[in-house]
Amino acid sequence: MDDEILTIRELAALLKIGEKTAYTMAQSGELPGFKVRDQWRFRRADIDAWIDKQVRSSDESDVANQREEAP
Repeated sequence: MDDEILTIRELAALLKIGEKTAYTMAQSGELPGFKVRDQWRFRRADIDAWIDKQVRSSDESDVANQREEAP
């Protein structure tokens, strides 16, 4: 389902992080989310895109680090 909406608890389980960590990341803008009254919600498609971006960024950092370590 493309328009699936996740709660903090569901997001935390998906990312395998604590609920407090997910809440803090959402509050700081690190995770793409929105509030419905006082409760955070997250579109699954936005989270999937965020995960892909994190993986690409990590892969690029690994490549750059390998270049720096090469003799």
